[in-house]
Amino acid sequence: MQLNYRESGAGVPVLLIHSGGLSSRQWRKLAEAVAAERRAVVPDLLGYGATGAWPEGQPFHFSQDVAALEELLLEIGPAHVVGHSYGGFLALKLALARPSSVLSLALYEPVAFGLLDAEDRALLPKLVEFEGSGESWLESFIDNWQGAGAWAALNAETKQAFRDVAWKLSREVVTLATDTSDSDAYRALAIPTLLLGGERTPRFEQRVLARLHEAIPHSRLHLFPGLGHMGPITHGALVNAAILEHLDARARA
Repeated sequence: MQLNYRESGAGVPVLLIHSGGLSSRQWRKLAEAVAAERRAVVPDLLGYGATGAWPEGQPFHFSQDVAALEELLLEIGPAHVVGHSYGGFLALKLALARPSSVLSLALYEPVAFGLLDAEDRALLPKLVEFEGSGESWLESFIDNWQGAGAWAALNAETKQAFRDVAWKLSREVVTLATDTSDSDAYRALAIPTLLLGGERTPRFEQRVLARLHEAIPHSRLHLFPGLGHMGPITHGALVNAAILEHLDARARA
């Protein structure tokens, strides 16, 4: 299945991959800034936005999003790749599958759970073992990432947007737990990589970032004080500035 995407600007492509539960709208402001000097390519993943809804009850595995992104990457040519959370995980999978087509990576808290050992996995919420996709699952999902009461604090429009994609989102989470890409796999990435995160993110994601930083030879880790997992949304200007600085540094190099 092909992904619907928007593009703007000209020059070297920058592929912006959104987080699970959101859509390409997540990167609207960053895409505008990227397009001033480069070509911003912003897809909606399977089940989101203009690509179309994923049918309730139909099986899904994250590898299907990876395959769709591979097709897009082959279409647009070698690109810098930016991703947040699930989008960051997909970016890593793209880099492993198509290393010659990924010029650099800029990732905010990619959910690469294959890096976690048994002790680390004990920190994961029971979310990945839960087979539902209803209101209680969504509340657990949001609260585990953003803190107790986060779901209740969302406005009605945002809650409904999550309900609309709950099945697809839940399948992403469950299949992420089956990923087996470990430190050895990521040591093969000879790609300049910027790893971003917030100091208030859950401990299991802090472990993921630390292990990625240890594994990827040309990686740099930047943690933002006071930010959590949704930093690209809550503090977009800060996160976008770091990503743009990374892209400028790659251009100079």
